[in-house]
Amino acid sequence: MNTSESDSSSYSEPGVGGMVQDWAADKQTFDMPWGKLMMWIFLLSDTFIFSMFLTGYMNVRISATETWPNASEVFALEIGGVHMPLLLIAIMTFVLITSSGTMAMAVNYAYRGDRRRTAILMLLTALLGASFVGMQAFEWTKLIEEGVRPWANPMGAAQFGSAFFMITGFHGLHVSAGVIYLAIVARKVSRGDYERKGYAIVEITGLYWHFVDLVWVFIFAFFYLW
Repeated sequence: MNTSESDSSSYSEPGVGGMVQDWAADKQTFDMPWGKLMMWIFLLSDTFIFSMFLTGYMNVRISATETWPNASEVFALEIGGVHMPLLLIAIMTFVLITSSGTMAMAVNYAYRGDRRRTAILMLLTALLGASFVGMQAFEWTKLIEEGVRPWANPMGAAQFGSAFFMITGFHGLHVSAGVIYLAIVARKVSRGDYERKGYAIVEITGLYWHFVDLVWVFIFAFFYLW
């Protein structure tokens, strides 16, 4: 089969000699930027870590001999004397899912070459992420004031505190890192630093952010709905 040299999925000639020649010519299986590939590998490794955490959480919860705290009571807020179960968590989830929408719009505008709107939407995404972290800090403070610790829990099984602080804390670190990452890339976009290299970096940033949002959906289901 004769093929063109410009086609990256083709080969120049059959046999070992042709394979060596193609190898030296940097043939690619997938046309993917190096940074994007590295981000996928990082996200895959992170998927394993979060999967182990959530699997460990299920094991601890199922095997706990003491009563597991009722999420509707533990994470409820009292506003004006009204008991509101999971109100804060619902707002946190809404904020994070909304940030996925603004991030997707930022990627769209980046590939259109609209630097101003891309930077604004990325900064808006970072602001929503920072709001999420702030609400999570409030949630942690409330539980700590009520006596929940990684080694103790006045509302039931002691393992609740350690599992909650470890998993939500690890996720919160990811969101915090994402906020910083978004702010740095948004600043570079607004300055035009990627005009020559292209805006794949915005899509790579979006991959990280959507992953963080997706992980929260699982944490939400395991901790607050189960």
